Amino acid sequence: MKSKARTLRTDATPEERLLWARLRDIHPRFTRQLPIGAYIVDFACRTAKVAVELDGSQHLAAKTYDKERTDFLESLGWQVLRFWNNDVRDNVDGVAETIVSAVSDRLGRTHPQPLPFREGST
Repeated sequence: MKSKARTLRTDATPEERLLWARLRDIHPRFTRQLPIGAYIVDFACRTAKVAVELDGSQHLAAKTYDKERTDFLESLGWQVLRFWNNDVRDNVDGVAETIVSAVSDRLGRTHPQPLPFREGST
């Protein structure tokens, strides 16, 4: 699974690269292509147990598989967020904000990445 996850990271889709550019500096940290059991999730925040899946047209025919995957992850305490690739292309900032909000909600914080102390002061 680790080898497959490495390959998926290397061969990321344009939508995955676009979203990763928004998530890579968020704290708590996200990781790409994380193996969990027999599945690999596109993005994951381990601290908050939030998994993010980007779905393309191939997922229209894979509804049963996607439900089994979601049920398995939820049984382990993960929250699964799914977004269509076109949502990422059309509104990557909105998708990223939804993800950050979910992480914040799971951790019970007002924002998962608070501003540094005294930022902007001279």
